[in-house]
Amino acid sequence: MNTLTHRLLPPTPRDAVIARSTHEALSPYGGMDQPLKLRFGDSEQDHPIELPAGAVDLLMHVLEAMAAGQGVTLIPESAELTTVQAADVLNISRPFLIKLLDQKAIPHRKVGKHRRILMEDVMAYKNAIDRERELVLEQLTLDAQTHDMGYGAR
Repeated sequence: MNTLTHRLLPPTPRDAVIARSTHEALSPYGGMDQPLKLRFGDSEQDHPIELPAGAVDLLMHVLEAMAAGQGVTLIPESAELTTVQAADVLNISRPFLIKLLDQKAIPHRKVGKHRRILMEDVMAYKNAIDRERELVLEQLTLDAQTHDMGYGAR
């Protein structure tokens, strides 16, 4: 399966500055949930190009990461990842990921002796864990406030 992944290494300081100014210029158009038409000032182009709303939001996230000096990797939802790639996405060790796969916490399939995990399954697991963490943090905050541990409600 062709994964069409693209990795952009951390930007140069100059590219980070350009990304920051471009992000600021595009920010009024982010989250509008409608296509954005762009016209380039230094081209012979007669017709503007149209970016789908989802592409505009994705571009805003890429520019934000670049402005912060971070590299970016784009992986389609339908991509199949190796255990190393999936562990990297989840920011966990490969042995811990294997344990999760063996416990059937994340669906996967075997290709010979190798495991393959769909990106959409990795992200579903990540989103579920993130939601669970938020609930635990909310409960800890409530407990701290209830027991007057210096975290008063604001």
